[in-house]
Amino acid sequence: MPKSPKYLLIGSTETYSGKSATVLGLSYQLQQKGLDIAYGKPLGTCLNASGGSVIDEDVQFIAHSLNLSENRVTPMMLALDEINVQKRLRGEDKTDYQQYLTQQYLQMSRGDLVLLEGPGDLSEGNLFDLSLLQVAEVLDASVLLVCRYKSLLSVEALLSAKQRVGDRLIGVVINDIPAEQLETVDSLLRPFLEQRGISVLAMLPNNNLLRSVSVGELVKQLNADVLCRNDRLDLLVESLAIGAMNVSSAVKYFRKRRNMAVVTGGDRVEIQQAALETSTQCLILTGQLPPAPFILNRAEELEIPILSVDLDTLTTVEIVDRTFGQVRLHEPIKVQCIRQLMTEHFDIDRLLSKLGLTPAAALP
Repeated sequence: MPKSPKYLLIGSTETYSGKSATVLGLSYQLQQKGLDIAYGKPLGTCLNASGGSVIDEDVQFIAHSLNLSENRVTPMMLALDEINVQKRLRGEDKTDYQQYLTQQYLQMSRGDLVLLEGPGDLSEGNLFDLSLLQVAEVLDASVLLVCRYKSLLSVEALLSAKQRVGDRLIGVVINDIPAEQLETVDSLLRPFLEQRGISVLAMLPNNNLLRSVSVGELVKQLNADVLCRNDRLDLLVESLAIGAMNVSSAVKYFRKRRNMAVVTGGDRVEIQQAALETSTQCLILTGQLPPAPFILNRAEELEIPILSVDLDTLTTVEIVDRTFGQVRLHEPIKVQCIRQLMTEHFDIDRLLSKLGLTPAAALP
């Protein structure tokens, strides 16, 4: 009879902390160690309807990036959307999801280790008895928590999580640490957490590329019209600049930035011109005013998309800002980047020994 796999549930203290990135980087390292892994996300949150069935885009992307065969990807059990929440609240959905979880996940033998991506935070999924803790209990899973570093006060969320998750907490990943804070986190926060039985398995430095968003994603979020270079929507934007000052100030300001999206009024021709001659990945024009023909021609030559939005500057900036905070990892260059970061900073051997797994002959 085949041995049953171990389960590792990857959760986070709050949404958009970097769970999918951690899964991607970690699973790649596990594969390099020769381990046979499977992946699943019981509760789907990044949804897309395809061919009549709802699928989770992250699940699809990760399965594809890791080259997992179909029998190594466990199906999503439930889409966490408005319709399903209403059904549950009305009492129309009486499904025992924990029993369903047992059938879907426990009664199939799937390699050495099943990596499961948990809900957005420690309470999400409670309505369906599928919160992180409930899933961990049913599957007897170990838990790895990802926490996005904001300040030394991030320690509080981790201490609180340790109280709730208890001995199942196998370790934490502290993500997105600004370079100037790395030393403090290493000398102050890491030892403090280790003393309290919270193993710090990785401290990942902040990375602009991973936080970048594609021009195509901005088009979608802003509901923008693309006025030129529809073929360059794959360009990645790392920062946002607002062209509201005078031209000489704008030029100085733009020169300090890299790979930016510049938001400015459709009538600010001189600002648009200055932006096109610096490190700009797209121009976002507000006020529904068409740009001058020579601006369009120059943008065509430089392969810089120009977007037009039917919004004021403040609303545009808020939407772009929010998009930066909810980045998806669906670009190959980001996958490479996260693999490299995790290989450098994640203590894979410590994780394996905590899980009681021995690597197979590592892959060359």
